[in-house]
Amino acid sequence: MSSILSESEAKALLQKVLSYSKADECEVSLMGEQRGNLRYARNEVSTSGSLVNQNLTVRSSFGKKVGVAAIDEFGEESFEKVVRRSEELARLAPENPEFMGVLGPQQYLGSKGFFESTAAADPASRADAVLKSLELSRSQNLVASGFLENQTGFSATMNSKGLFAYYPSTNVNFSLTVRTPDGTGSGYVARGYSDIKKLDTAGATKIAIAKSLGSVGAKALEPGKYTVILEPTAAVVLLENIFSSMDARSADEGRSFLSKPGGKTKLGEKIMDERVTIYSDPMDDELPASPWSGDGQPQEKRSWIEKGVVKNMVYSRYWAEKKGVKPVPFPTNMIMQGGDATMEEMIRSTKQGILVTKLWYIRRVDPQTLLLTGLTRDGTFYIENGKIKHPVKNFRFNESPVIMLNNLETLGKPERVVSTESDRNYLIPPMKIREFTFSSLSDAV
Repeated sequence: MSSILSESEAKALLQKVLSYSKADECEVSLMGEQRGNLRYARNEVSTSGSLVNQNLTVRSSFGKKVGVAAIDEFGEESFEKVVRRSEELARLAPENPEFMGVLGPQQYLGSKGFFESTAAADPASRADAVLKSLELSRSQNLVASGFLENQTGFSATMNSKGLFAYYPSTNVNFSLTVRTPDGTGSGYVARGYSDIKKLDTAGATKIAIAKSLGSVGAKALEPGKYTVILEPTAAVVLLENIFSSMDARSADEGRSFLSKPGGKTKLGEKIMDERVTIYSDPMDDELPASPWSGDGQPQEKRSWIEKGVVKNMVYSRYWAEKKGVKPVPFPTNMIMQGGDATMEEMIRSTKQGILVTKLWYIRRVDPQTLLLTGLTRDGTFYIENGKIKHPVKNFRFNESPVIMLNNLETLGKPERVVSTESDRNYLIPPMKIREFTFSSLSDAV
């Protein structure tokens, strides 16, 4: 059996598995994927790999007692066995005080995340794409290390109340670090797309090469508060801490940056610069995503922060019922609106500042203010009188993305970007921020 099932094939298989159920309620989830990758280091391909995966999960419930079992083998005996196992576990389980029954049939938006071009990528096409990158780094006597992976997959779910959902998708991620032979200069670039035709490995490599050569001879600057220009690759690892913290329950319980004293929240309040608008949209052309959430709730275009004001928070079905509001599922993508400024215009308008290519090793210091710490890396540059003057040694930073988005000066055009922390793709603009806090120096390149 192929690991990638069509909608009709997935539906038939899920109906077969559900037919074995004797539980009060049963939900069956199915996923399949095929991945291919090429990894290279020191200008040589080191591995060419592939992964094929298929997984079936059954969730059975008797009253408020729930059991979950999963398999990755597919056959008639396996199907019945996994259903029985989930039922056995449900009978042994204590009652779940936050139990919510399965949903009935839902209406979903159409699917836009599957591209045949990406699904057709093979070892030869990956090798061609990587060769274009390697030829550039080799020709300049630079050392390249990178990773290219394309993925084709689907997810589907069905339950005993008649709900059925199916979503096929494709994705390609490319990341590259280029260093000088002595290791004193380093440049980084990452690209992610649903359609592999949009991937230009040579163009991306030229950017990493320029940063690598430009970062040689870095000078130390005193730590302190600086105007910074964050490229999308740097900004995204800070912003996704906002995206993942929009949960209403943690806000209501006083554990979140959206909490207020007395069990209140900041819903409806302005907490950022009015140019900040963050939304999700599964039908976005540049960042298509699943039109349904993990529990089967429909996804739709939804504003989370609009002109700096908190417009929505994630409400699980249990917490929504407890609070008497409508459930709001966790989004399947996140997009931040931008402005019209180019990177060159941002640099030209900066009297003194620092251009940051990448931030990494992000750790939370205080969840209630979203204070984060981490390090710059792979291309950090000092700007003076509208020009990049010289590379600077890397810094440790201590900053909250919420405070950062209150110190916003300029926004550029959003780009699809890959987070180095989660590998998730987002649409994020480059941004110019004042009074960004660098707390100490780092000797890393």
